Amino acid sequence: MIDFAQGGFGLRLKFLAIAGSMVITIVSVPKATAQIPLLPYLPNPSSVNNTSENTIVSEWVYLDGRPLFQIAASKTDVSERLQNIQLNLQEISQDYFYSSTQKLNVQVRKLRDLPVIYVNEKYLMTVNSDDAKLRQVDSLTLTNQIAEDLQKELELAKKERQTSSLIGQGKIAGSLALAMLLTSLLIYRYQRRFKKDDVEAVSPTNEIEQPITTQLNQQQHQHLAEVQKRLFQLTQTGIWGGGSFIVLGLFPYTRALQLGILAAAQIPLKVGIVVLGTYVAIRFSYALIDKFTTTLISGGVLLNSETSERMQLRVSTFSGVTKSITTLIWMGVGILLTLIALGIDIVPLLAGAGLIGVAVSLASQNLIKDAINGFLIILEDQYALGDVINVGDVGGLVENLNLRMTQVRDAEGRLITIPNSEVKIVANLSSRWSRADLTIPVSYQANIDEALQLIEDVAVKMNQEPFWKRQIIEKPSILGIDNFSDRGMMIRVWIKTQPLKQWDVAREYRRRLKIALDQADISIPIPQQAIWINDSHLLNYEGNSASSPEVGRHL
Repeated sequence: MIDFAQGGFGLRLKFLAIAGSMVITIVSVPKATAQIPLLPYLPNPSSVNNTSENTIVSEWVYLDGRPLFQIAASKTDVSERLQNIQLNLQEISQDYFYSSTQKLNVQVRKLRDLPVIYVNEKYLMTVNSDDAKLRQVDSLTLTNQIAEDLQKELELAKKERQTSSLIGQGKIAGSLALAMLLTSLLIYRYQRRFKKDDVEAVSPTNEIEQPITTQLNQQQHQHLAEVQKRLFQLTQTGIWGGGSFIVLGLFPYTRALQLGILAAAQIPLKVGIVVLGTYVAIRFSYALIDKFTTTLISGGVLLNSETSERMQLRVSTFSGVTKSITTLIWMGVGILLTLIALGIDIVPLLAGAGLIGVAVSLASQNLIKDAINGFLIILEDQYALGDVINVGDVGGLVENLNLRMTQVRDAEGRLITIPNSEVKIVANLSSRWSRADLTIPVSYQANIDEALQLIEDVAVKMNQEPFWKRQIIEKPSILGIDNFSDRGMMIRVWIKTQPLKQWDVAREYRRRLKIALDQADISIPIPQQAIWINDSHLLNYEGNSASSPEVGRHL
């Protein structure tokens, strides 16, 4: 099982590294990628100060989803100007596309000393000084550049609408669809193979391995399987979503839809990738924690025959707390990445968070004390999950332990929550080993040497049985007469046991000892009360009174 973990773990690391690089590439797409034909420019105002109404901002003018040129205007006027130019361009392009005889004629004229662009004798736009400042050229040069771009793009757009061009693009779209289908089937088959390998690796159990090692290995495979499942789902979504997106960009009629989808899904896509990446990172961190712990245990660093059960409890506690801390760290990183993906400057937020953190820390001193004391409890191994402890007037089985609180279940089934800062003095009844402390009363009329030998024989015989020998660590100790009481001679017996086994051993030992004492005719005394009367006159008076009906009724 460990061999597979070493080989399979390396293969998974390579797969996760490739997938992680894909995620990082998607999240951090630079603005330069907008120059790729299949990824058109998105509306991106270039204003520096968005609070001023007179701030000059820029917008892109599109044709069939392709960026043509940028225009500039004040923040209050840019939307209206962009809408007018887009409507003029749409009217001009429709007339040109659906005319079989009309030739394209882009002209630059002057109106009120401003360059104006006409297309087929129809007004398109006026180039102003703000446009020229945006490109850092004079107005006439900018107008000529826009006219040349219009000439090329309109001719290309009309050519794309020809039947031969549409058929060619349709063939490319069909090839892409076939490639997507084959790739998806290949990924699905690869996923099935991974599942089969995981089942074959987890099913055999090595008898030499400790139970905690088997449990950690199973948890590790579960976390890796969850990571693989999400990454395969992300890959399938990327294949079909990306392929469909590319197909939309092949045709002039759907390229605008491609642009709309990209603009609408940009923020949800970034946030979704960050959320999924954070989830995958958390589960992968869980697998690394289990892998690291398994390696230490398998190497004998943390586990040996004397402390195996105790270490199982401690490893479970340490693993759970470490995973909780890792989850909080990754969630914080995920929140910061989400803010960055949304274009929010996190530097002021971090500065404000520092001040808020100071205020919160002052207001939540008890929580900080709980966390510090909880960390020390785990570090010093004061107790762990599965231990039986007494804290003050309460006690029970530890069911939950984290940095803030400890929850114990008492004998009556009540779940008691104790803040870690309140744990001052704790009695651990199951740390490393336990002890059955028995006090056995023997009658004063019994032969004490015979009774002591019988008590020792019962304990030794019980210790020799295989079932109880696994629970009893050392030979039972018969300490002798501990006290003379009204119940008889009190004999003290100590039996050192495995953690939490002292009660089972004590109950079985009492049962066997009662049977042995009965067979040896040695009685276990019970409290009795005797009344001795030495006055004979009082006895005669009581006897006569008892024989008299009237006195009897009176009594």
